[in-house]
Amino acid sequence: MADTITITIIDREGVAHELEAPTDMNMNVMEVCKSYELPVEGTCGGMAMCASCQCYLESDHELPEQSDDELDMLDQAFHVEDNSRLGCQLHINDDLDGVVLRLAPEA
Repeated sequence: MADTITITIIDREGVAHELEAPTDMNMNVMEVCKSYELPVEGTCGGMAMCASCQCYLESDHELPEQSDDELDMLDQAFHVEDNSRLGCQLHINDDLDGVVLRLAPEA
């Protein structure tokens, strides 16, 4: 399908899941993970207020710049790395096609 990209999510057991994600539904990585029933909580509903959807960028993709809200939340989160991002802040679009993200350990 033309309105779909593929993203790979590596779960906390190290298993890679290739997910199809629609680019025409204004979804984010956290919502796609939840729709595939991967263990992503998204407690705050995507408001960058809980870091339960934190993931690590494992591929060479250029991601959009982090917002102040995302940076502030990552400042308070556990297991933060240089490549940490909040899944709720990564909106599904063609630029993410083929991206590889690893779920952060649970806090």
